[in-house]
Amino acid sequence: MVWVLDSTLREGEQTPGVYFDKHIKLAIANLLDEIGVEIIEAGHPMVTSEIHEAVKSIAQKGYRSIVGAHSRSLKSDVDLALECGVGFIGIFYCVSDERLETVFKKDLDSAISLITDVIKYAKSQKPDLLIRYTPEDTVRSQFENVVLAASAAVEAGADIISVADTTGYMVPGTNRSMYDYISRLKDALALRNLYPKIAVHCHNDRGLALANALDAYRAGVDIIDAATLGLGERAGIVDLAQLLTVLSLDYDEKRWDLTKLVPLYDLVTKHSGIAIPTNFPITGRNSFTHCAGVHTHAAAINPMHYESLSPDILGRKREFALDHMSGIASLRFALSLINENDLDDEHQQAALKEVKSVGQRGRIIDLSELQHIVESVKHDKSYKS
Repeated sequence: MVWVLDSTLREGEQTPGVYFDKHIKLAIANLLDEIGVEIIEAGHPMVTSEIHEAVKSIAQKGYRSIVGAHSRSLKSDVDLALECGVGFIGIFYCVSDERLETVFKKDLDSAISLITDVIKYAKSQKPDLLIRYTPEDTVRSQFENVVLAASAAVEAGADIISVADTTGYMVPGTNRSMYDYISRLKDALALRNLYPKIAVHCHNDRGLALANALDAYRAGVDIIDAATLGLGERAGIVDLAQLLTVLSLDYDEKRWDLTKLVPLYDLVTKHSGIAIPTNFPITGRNSFTHCAGVHTHAAAINPMHYESLSPDILGRKREFALDHMSGIASLRFALSLINENDLDDEHQQAALKEVKSVGQRGRIIDLSELQHIVESVKHDKSYKS
């Protein structure tokens, strides 16, 4: 059973311009808990006093979800996280030769010593604390460095090793496959008799975050990170709704309440200022809307002709849009919804002509406007006949 870690409140706030007030963070966390995500990553308490207070508030709510905090490899960061009462802490430190030499001015042994000291310290302060260690930019770091650091971290008390595709570098089916990377890492740790949980954090720079996450799932990963709207640095990370829907429907991981996703996305989009793209899978306005005449005709008979997902699983409704692509079938369906079933063929053709004319100007006709079109057509016919 894979766990999902939601990072809307941590990674999501790294989206330029996005900040959630404390009461909104609590409302978001409430919905995440109702959905049933296993871990809510609530923030990095060292960043500001307001984030510290928000993490503390969320951690004290008594959720079923485990509440976690982010931390640099510093005891001061760990202390602040523990003050909040979190049950999970994510510690990160890069171990690539280039970063160690040019940014941190350390050799690998010094870096590993720093990482393990902090992990031992955190575990000593709270023995039941879940500790995740992330070698930042894992997949572009020297593999032998990652194995050495991950092994030392686990021996120091880390429960989870996270593989971070920090730059969205991985591509399924190539020599940069996340499936291959996770498999290789698990094998390397098993050779040392180490079996930590493996997590994956996939960025979406190439639009492949979800594909890479599913590649990791196929390799037996234990935890997948995601965020509402896929919020995060640059192009963000895995979209939560898409991940939960695919895992539920296609991989039989059925334990999350998907009907809470729409209110969650409405809340996050309102307070982040980031709109849900109209054509976004699962939560976009058009994701269950049929438009072209051929599609509408078939979908009205049996929706599965043009759907592989039912809107019912999300508590949404199927819609049929009227515009320049509409045919007589979609018009008749819409007429039935406004109780205009008796409109004769001549009036229907006149109404369809007007619908297409409006649609060509780039507008969609909703049911209230369709009613006006029908009235206009009836009026025109009354004095022209």
